[in-house]
Amino acid sequence: MSKDAIIKDFEAIVGAENCMTSETDRHSYSYDAAVLDSVMPALVVRPETSEALGKVTKLCNDNGLPLTVRGAGTNLSGGTIPHPGGVVVLTNGLNRILEINEEDMYAVVEPGVVTAQFAAEVAKRGLFYPPDPGSQTVSTIGGNVAENAGGLRGLKYGVTKDYVMGIEFWDVNGDLVKSGSRTVKCVTGYNLAGLMVASEGTLGIFDKVILKLVPPAKAAKSMMAIFPSMKAASETVAAIIANKIVPATLEMMDNFTINTVENFRKAGLPTDAAALLLIEVDGHPAQVEDEAVLVEQICKANGATELKVAKDAAERDAVWQARRDALPALAKLKPTCVLEDATVPRSKIPAMIEALGEISQKLDLTIGTFGHAGDGNLHPTILTDKRDKSEWERVEKGIDMIFDRALALGGTLSGEHGIGLAKSKYMEIETSRATLDYAHRMKSVLDPKGILNPGKIIGFKSEK
Repeated sequence: MSKDAIIKDFEAIVGAENCMTSETDRHSYSYDAAVLDSVMPALVVRPETSEALGKVTKLCNDNGLPLTVRGAGTNLSGGTIPHPGGVVVLTNGLNRILEINEEDMYAVVEPGVVTAQFAAEVAKRGLFYPPDPGSQTVSTIGGNVAENAGGLRGLKYGVTKDYVMGIEFWDVNGDLVKSGSRTVKCVTGYNLAGLMVASEGTLGIFDKVILKLVPPAKAAKSMMAIFPSMKAASETVAAIIANKIVPATLEMMDNFTINTVENFRKAGLPTDAAALLLIEVDGHPAQVEDEAVLVEQICKANGATELKVAKDAAERDAVWQARRDALPALAKLKPTCVLEDATVPRSKIPAMIEALGEISQKLDLTIGTFGHAGDGNLHPTILTDKRDKSEWERVEKGIDMIFDRALALGGTLSGEHGIGLAKSKYMEIETSRATLDYAHRMKSVLDPKGILNPGKIIGFKSEK
């Protein structure tokens, strides 16, 4: 079938206004937030109904067209970079909250629903949706599920997978597959919903997601602990966890990041601090008071020079917004900002912090470090200019060294950013050749023509 004929078929499904063929439009969907080369898709389509999404999927498969689903494009590992000559399918037209069930505490949403908007609608009904990725004001539920997104509250409340009760998705034949349920317990057949989480669009196209909701905490207390060194701060993180305290959030920022964020936001952060821990405990009021006292004692025992408690909600929100501003603030300093996702067991945080310092010094790289220290998920952020070939070679070597060290400490390649294209080359190092072969065999059956987001996560199958 000719290109013009295929475009006409897509237009018949989604409407001519939702079928983008101009170079300008296509270029807008040729890249995501990862520092990787862009790839121009042949076509961009935007279904606005479930039925249209299924038909688009089938049409791509019938014609062997690589299909990459895209929500907001905030992906940090190249998961939404299209395949050459492929089709980008936008889900922002499928943005309805179909149900919020207050009695049974679940919601049903389409994949294009924006995370923060969904959380706000849930909060209006006295319920709580905990996953809060840094991109939540623009990222979508479909993308969150596809990447198993985390966030600041992951330490206590878990990540996206912990709230997915079921998924309806289209297979490559344009048939609707249903998994999970609206019930608390469900062991009906294979856990296909679990298989879809973190699959990055390589196994099916999400149509609807059933999400668990929980009651909000009755009380919370936010604190900022100031430390004379990153070592002291990282050891405090390990000590808090070792004392069986699980804060709602336990975040870390180094001096470079503190100063950068303060210049960006003017939030009143102590720019002379070598490191900060931002800590929030929540729960029953009595529990909050008890844990806050223990956290303060642990911080001081581990060298904290000062501990400030937020006086009210406005002060609390200002501090947490400053933490969320870490990435955009750092990104303004240099033309290229490489945000990594090194994740280690929580007890290994001090060792990982030390390793990042050594890598920065050895390779003469500027690295700002912040992240979800309480769950071992650090975000070393390398500031550079990709046009400087000599420096970029050091950056690539530094990234290899960061992952080598994280894996040596018993960690993982990604805590929440996904694998995509950026990290697929490391997969065999963390897993095994047999693991990748198993995944390739599974994908070859579910996606015989290999159209679903080709090359992501497990790469292309080697002929060796």
